[in-house]
Amino acid sequence: MAEADRGSPPPKWQDLGIRTLSAAVLMPVVLLDIWLGGVWYEIFVLLIGVLIAREWVRLALDDADMQLALHVLAVLAAGLLPFGPGYPAALGVVAVVWAISAALAIKAKRSAIWPYAGIPYVAGATVALTVLGSDRPYGALAIVWLLAIIWAADSLAFFAGRTIGGPKLAPILSPKKTWAGLGGAIVGGVLAAIFVATVAGLESLGILGVAGGILAAVGQAGDLFKSALKRFYGVKDAGHLIPGHGGVLDRVDGLVAAAMAGALIGVLHSGPTAAGAGLLHW
Repeated sequence: MAEADRGSPPPKWQDLGIRTLSAAVLMPVVLLDIWLGGVWYEIFVLLIGVLIAREWVRLALDDADMQLALHVLAVLAAGLLPFGPGYPAALGVVAVVWAISAALAIKAKRSAIWPYAGIPYVAGATVALTVLGSDRPYGALAIVWLLAIIWAADSLAFFAGRTIGGPKLAPILSPKKTWAGLGGAIVGGVLAAIFVATVAGLESLGILGVAGGILAAVGQAGDLFKSALKRFYGVKDAGHLIPGHGGVLDRVDGLVAAAMAGALIGVLHSGPTAAGAGLLHW
């Protein structure tokens, strides 16, 4: 073995250091923003939506300026209009913008599904994070609870997948994902959900633990969805903004999927103005 190789981590662990450093920098910033709440949280959600839109348009729509403008408009409508005209108006504007974007994609003879999926994705992510976070008594806790589930799920999936290995989960979409990793993600989601709920003094820990496991699995499905997008366009990462993680879409894909599912649960349980409470109280 060459001297330069001696003591270096195995290839499958080589990105652990930079991934950990990036997470250590970003996590406190995100948690501070959630704690501040109000306009700071709204700006954070809009920024995430715009960055996702930017990466999606770059991948699926050849970085077209008009498509970027339409995707950003969808994010703004989904994030801002609920606070004024309401959610029906926001969804109506998003639908109109989506129709215009789809017409332009058809005109450009784009046959794949991805050019048409961007606006529903970025708008859905923005609406989900907005509806959960805007629940004044419980919004911040609901977002922290979701983040803990996804962070724990991603971490345990990473370690279980690379330590245990075994059969691949979806080798066509993501050659590194294993069934062991999925199991680790679900365990991580359950543990994180119960831990945060216990610290916060919530009841129905069993239901919240099960919900945490389900949302962790949904988060892994969101990661596979993003992997399918990248595989179709032959890229390793959706962007290069976050060292060790790639782009914003690479980092928040699981959170977006879990937030959409969590917001749906919360709205069905308690309505759009109390979605955070609907997600956490049973």
